[in-house]
Amino acid sequence: MASNRQHQDVAGGHTCINHQYPTRQPLPHVHDKPTLTADMKRVVREQRLGFVATVNADGTPNVSPKATFIVLDDATIGFGDIRSPGTLRNLKSNPAVEVNFVDPFVRKGYRFAGMATVVERGAPSFDQLLERFGECGITVSRLRALVMIDVRKALPLVSPAYDRGMTESELRRIFTARFRKLQPNERFGE
Repeated sequence: MASNRQHQDVAGGHTCINHQYPTRQPLPHVHDKPTLTADMKRVVREQRLGFVATVNADGTPNVSPKATFIVLDDATIGFGDIRSPGTLRNLKSNPAVEVNFVDPFVRKGYRFAGMATVVERGAPSFDQLLERFGECGITVSRLRALVMIDVRKALPLVSPAYDRGMTESELRRIFTARFRKLQPNERFGE
């Protein structure tokens, strides 16, 4: 999603257009669970693509990108499954999950760890949850299952480039130029 657009927070009913990322700071907690800040919610809404890490039955890691993430409330994010039988199988046997969201232009984001609940088509809460995904602009007809993640840990991701004194503006310029060079005719299509 474009960073200059406003995004409606369905759960909280407010619009968030803040584009600054925090540095490494303690996160607010409610009952020993992190509360998703306005900036965390913004990153999930704007990036929408989260990299989901689960554990296979043999103990090996499984990482799968999901581009259907939404914020459900102050402690829950979710994604719609289109075709990830391995991820769903892993979550059903071991609901522990971690998701990373990173803005590739400023090299900052967040990592969320928690416990997942898989809600399949036909389950009593599926249609109500599906409606929430539709309200967030997700094409719901393709979703086979919905996964709700109860976030138990939330940490910022910050590139080591900031440790060297680089600024967000400098990194945005560098990576915009880099990604532009990867495009046909070195131009972003609209």
